[in-house]
Amino acid sequence: MDQVSAAGRGESARGLQLATYIVSTSKRHLPPEVVDAARRALVDVVGVAVGAAREPVSIAVRRMAEGWQASGGAHILTGGTTTPALAALVNGTMAHAMDFDDTHPMGGGHPSAPCWSTALALGEHHRLDESEIMAAFVTGYEVMAKLGGGGAAGVGRSLQRHGFHPTAVNGRAAAAAVACALMKMGIDETQNALGIAATTAGGLIGSFGTDSKPFHAGKAAMDGIQAADLAMHGFEAAKHLHEADGGMLGAMIQDGNVQVPPLDFEERWEILGNGFKPFASCRATHASIQAAQSLAGRIGGRRIEKVRARVDPTALVAAGILEPRTPLEGKFSTPFCIAIGLRGYAGVATDFNGTAMRDEAVRKVVPVVELEAVRGQPLHEAHLDVYLEGGEHLYAHTPVMLGHPDNPMGWDALETKFRGLVEPIAGGEKTPVLYGVLRNFGSRGSLSKAMEILGR
Repeated sequence: MDQVSAAGRGESARGLQLATYIVSTSKRHLPPEVVDAARRALVDVVGVAVGAAREPVSIAVRRMAEGWQASGGAHILTGGTTTPALAALVNGTMAHAMDFDDTHPMGGGHPSAPCWSTALALGEHHRLDESEIMAAFVTGYEVMAKLGGGGAAGVGRSLQRHGFHPTAVNGRAAAAAVACALMKMGIDETQNALGIAATTAGGLIGSFGTDSKPFHAGKAAMDGIQAADLAMHGFEAAKHLHEADGGMLGAMIQDGNVQVPPLDFEERWEILGNGFKPFASCRATHASIQAAQSLAGRIGGRRIEKVRARVDPTALVAAGILEPRTPLEGKFSTPFCIAIGLRGYAGVATDFNGTAMRDEAVRKVVPVVELEAVRGQPLHEAHLDVYLEGGEHLYAHTPVMLGHPDNPMGWDALETKFRGLVEPIAGGEKTPVLYGVLRNFGSRGSLSKAMEILGR
């Protein structure tokens, strides 16, 4: 059956499969390890969002939302209430502003920014139970990871190679899934919401290194809520746009060079393989930073003649800025991230505020870094050869970068990250209290307690 006739009759096997999974959210039992994974994601995403409160993009989007003067019961994380869509826009943008939020290792993008932003905004506005909110978040995470997964040949990585940001593309479907689950929408309405989300999908890799990249996550959350709201009011959309053959992917990946993974929702929980970031830069730089840091003590202040980095090809797509001009561009420059690692920087948020960019020792390293994309090498691995003045050769290898599910960041590491980000904004007294509330999210009243702390 050709796509036009299929769309005309509203037939879509994958669309129906997605909708069926979403509407069954309230009936799905979440194992303890999934609940724990959802809480870890919540702690991390709130931490990176609050920590980014003073970032220029956060201020700009927050001021825009305040200027609209829209009333509602959803909190912007640093204070004030508005409509769920606007709150999700601001909070989702803040969560991705430092590029410090979680990632799906198989290519789905950054799930927590759009999914938790949607779940918290709608949950608070409609005064829903925390267990419902958590279940909806997990549903959104799974939808985003399944749609965008598949690894190197899969959907997310293929979207990147064709110039699209997976978070912006699949984040809309995920946010719509969260919204539909929370609004208790039926099969037909949910299929329409997914169709609306698909037709708004976009987000260009070319905007990496600017404020537009974090905006992708916030806009995905906002558009997902809007899609569900429109569908609930009778809006009819194309229901075939998430089909593996044609539809949205056919438009974005026109050469067809993509392997679309099955929607195997019953096979495994994607959230159990969530990836967290120890460094405030594009995930594609992390394995290289880790290798570089392991050599910093041996190099000291000596002059570096040449660096040869063997990396996954994604590093040249998502983090391929060779001559970064701003700290934000530095987050998407593998040579710059290698340089700060070799010069002893920790790679945390404060290292991308301009100081490292002005450091002459770092600046001299950037142009001597040569990147070699190795087909088949995983994103979590990197090889580094460093040649010093006098001819000395140093080598470092990152087999599995920190934060990958095979080399995970535990609760202690997440708490340290959270405190380092939140204390400068919320203060030393409120930060541990907020951490405790989020760490045990799910009990009745935990959402209002968290927002009360953040609102002050």
